[in-house]
Amino acid sequence: MATCPECDAEIEVDEFDVDKGDQLSCPECGSNLEVSGLNPIELDLAPEDDEDDDEEDDELEDDADEADVDEDDADADKDDEGWEE
Repeated sequence: MATCPECDAEIEVDEFDVDKGDQLSCPECGSNLEVSGLNPIELDLAPEDDEDDDEEDDELEDDADEADVDEDDADADKDDEGWEE
């Protein structure tokens, strides 16, 4: 048995089915937990910063893609107006 660090609920975890670093959720409060120890099984709250960083990275990539499209449009406008390079 392991204990949820968020709500103190007892969670049945088979020590042979988990490895250190595995993630699971508490059936009582729904918190995302990470296995931090194996003998005895210890659980900590799983880090959630990774999801926020991924979202920020996606936004930066989208902004870069939009900038590339704007440059392509500007080049196409020059060609339409008879500009020669």
